[in-house]
Amino acid sequence: MSATSVIGLQWGDEAKGKIVDLLTEQHDIVVRYLGGNNAGHTVIFGGETYKLSLLPAGILHDSVVSVIATGVVINPKAFLEELGRIVERRGNVPPERMLISDRAHVIFPYHMAEEAAFEKARGGDAIGTTMRGIGTCYRDKAGRTHAIRMGDLVNPERLRRRLEEIVPQKNRAIAALDDDFTPFEVDAIFDEYSKYADQLRPYVTDTTSYLHKAVAGGKKLLFEGAQGCLLDIDHGSFPYVTSSNSSGCGIHSGSGVSEREISKMIGIVKAYTTRVGGGPFPTELDDEIGQHIRDVGNEYGTVTGRPRRCGWFDAVATGYGARLSGVDCIAVMLVDVLDGLDEIKICEAYDFNGVRTTDFPSHVEDLAQMKPIYRTVPGWKSDTTGVRKRADLPANALKYVETVAELVGYPVEIISVGPDREQTILD
Repeated sequence: MSATSVIGLQWGDEAKGKIVDLLTEQHDIVVRYLGGNNAGHTVIFGGETYKLSLLPAGILHDSVVSVIATGVVINPKAFLEELGRIVERRGNVPPERMLISDRAHVIFPYHMAEEAAFEKARGGDAIGTTMRGIGTCYRDKAGRTHAIRMGDLVNPERLRRRLEEIVPQKNRAIAALDDDFTPFEVDAIFDEYSKYADQLRPYVTDTTSYLHKAVAGGKKLLFEGAQGCLLDIDHGSFPYVTSSNSSGCGIHSGSGVSEREISKMIGIVKAYTTRVGGGPFPTELDDEIGQHIRDVGNEYGTVTGRPRRCGWFDAVATGYGARLSGVDCIAVMLVDVLDGLDEIKICEAYDFNGVRTTDFPSHVEDLAQMKPIYRTVPGWKSDTTGVRKRADLPANALKYVETVAELVGYPVEIISVGPDREQTILD
């Protein structure tokens, strides 16, 4: 077994990109297996900052093959724009270094219009999506009759036939939800997407077969998760989740590679908790401390720029995510963001109607009733950004990290004290 997986254990935005980037040079292939251009990684590479959305972090390494696998939904325009920005800064990316699954599903303009109409109809109960058509594309994938895959996109006859069937039905459905809707035209979409297909065709292949052969050939694979465990469509805080299996449960279905091939699962957590969009958040801090964390941690979405909701570390939710994904160890990120606080709290359990529990609830109605039971630890009030060895951390910072490990139930192998690669404690 020679595969590693990096999984976010909270509500996403755990700084997974940094760890993926650090590990990439130890692997031959980096695989993105779920989500779409609603996800985002900020990676500092060679002293420069890159904001990646669809592209795997492996794209920054010339010796690594990047794979966008079956479970990803792809907006061709967004992909080409992102690839174009990489080409401008780092040079051409040949097809042998960037593979796109012919089974991956395609996002069309009507998916975004549908999503906007659904969110508008929900009013104050809107889920808080990124409005990029991710969920509605996955809806069509599950529904099958309106689905178009990358293999269809690069086949002109098949693409036109599918659009002629689908677009009129989409127009009727969206018009029923939105009185201001302007119908889509088959010819316009076909012409636009045919141009994308011409550019994408060299990259589209059977990535499942490729990955099977790579495993058999002893290649080292790195699976790059997007979002986080608590946003998993089946196991997260439904319905305030993403539209795919963003926990470790999604690796096999999203890539076609058996989870038996994974030798190490690394769970990524922030030293605090954030989430974006709607849904209950037991440890949320709607006060000056929450704003302090947001400002110091630059907690604004990589993709959307939306301010993230911030709160204390939730060991109940994070421990659930760790068990769900079967991690071997955890990486605690952004410890430096807490440097200036006098004291820090960690949610070690919930109070549910007077009963103490460490179980993460199945339903958001119950999650909304959970009151955090905190363990308070002293802050360290000193700068950790220059620390490179665990033994050199302030005593209270080390105690904090050890408390996180105790409550989550898995050892901490990586500690991050800043955005640069060098600001990582691995010993």
